[in-house]
Amino acid sequence: MSEAIVDLDAIAHNAELIAHRSGPAAVMAVVKADAFGHGMIEVARTVLAHGASWLGVATAEEALRLRAAGITAPVLSWLHGVGTDFCRPIRADVDLSVSSVAHVNAIAACAADLGRTASVHLKLDSGLSRGGAPERRWPALVRAARNLERHGLVRVRGVWSHLISADDPDSAHTSAQLARFDHAVAFAREAGLDPELRHVANSAAALNSPHSAYELVRPGIGLYGVEPVTGRRFGLRAALTLRAHVLLVKDVPAGTGVSYGHDYATPRDGRLALVPLGYADGVPRLAGGRAQVRVGGRRRPIAGRIAMDQFVVDLGALAAQPGDDVVLLAPEQHGGPTVAEWAQWARTLPHEIFTGIGDRVPRRYLGGAAAHTSTEGNTVV
Repeated sequence: MSEAIVDLDAIAHNAELIAHRSGPAAVMAVVKADAFGHGMIEVARTVLAHGASWLGVATAEEALRLRAAGITAPVLSWLHGVGTDFCRPIRADVDLSVSSVAHVNAIAACAADLGRTASVHLKLDSGLSRGGAPERRWPALVRAARNLERHGLVRVRGVWSHLISADDPDSAHTSAQLARFDHAVAFAREAGLDPELRHVANSAAALNSPHSAYELVRPGIGLYGVEPVTGRRFGLRAALTLRAHVLLVKDVPAGTGVSYGHDYATPRDGRLALVPLGYADGVPRLAGGRAQVRVGGRRRPIAGRIAMDQFVVDLGALAAQPGDDVVLLAPEQHGGPTVAEWAQWARTLPHEIFTGIGDRVPRRYLGGAAAHTSTEGNTVV
């Protein structure tokens, strides 16, 4: 009754475009959160064939899922507590982000148990006040990592950070963060570390701030076709279409209340269509009363509140019948509604719209290097 269609050729195009604009810097494609809802394994294979040489994920479990699918490219995992079982990702040759002395010590303990050297990337909090070591704790982290490196337990392969507002070309944050980052890297090198990779650039910075590329860039949302810099277009192509089918059509008189609370009443005699997708599938409840979908090629409003499993469309005088296509989300050139529109209706950002599309909605893949059925049973054609 519903499906999310992912255009792998669009993702390939985006990966190549970002790689080209990043110059000599390598590309780490961020495929966390099931590749922003697009399908991690399929997207990973696509981007690795079209300009990316690294993959980035949030959790060790995501990294291990890539390895289980036979993907051997370098992977960085960056969000784990001190109590994480680091032995599994170390054994799978996954690089690990380090934000504290406790983190690097826990990783080194697993490396010692395995008789291996763990590859780590030291993370600096350059101003986001989120993950990473704050500047005052950076010297202690560097010294601890250098000591463990001397003992063969870790290899400091990279130093990295997250930008605050690279999507805003007028922001002064980026230059200030890069200055802090450069100072931190210089300190690490003076202490005897020799990281081969420096990386801070997200999609926006990779496309718009070439001075931030260093040796590696980490595009995320841009890979999936969202233009990441306010007021600029780089030629990215949207990759995802979300559609369902009409389940039920009924004729109603003017003034008919629709859905919970009757926040909406039909303005005239007409028809209502029931669509079997709801907020459990990623149709944001906050978009009720503002969002539109396409039925029969025409945009019609969602009537009333979006429920967990379904919503109602006011067709007006438009003719429709059960089984007709309902397009919730599509590239702009195909008539939309676009992910940017949904983000505006739901008062959020495109990332949340994409990642909210639940696993009750099967993914179908178009394009790519070869036709196959994914490990999750989704179809590639």
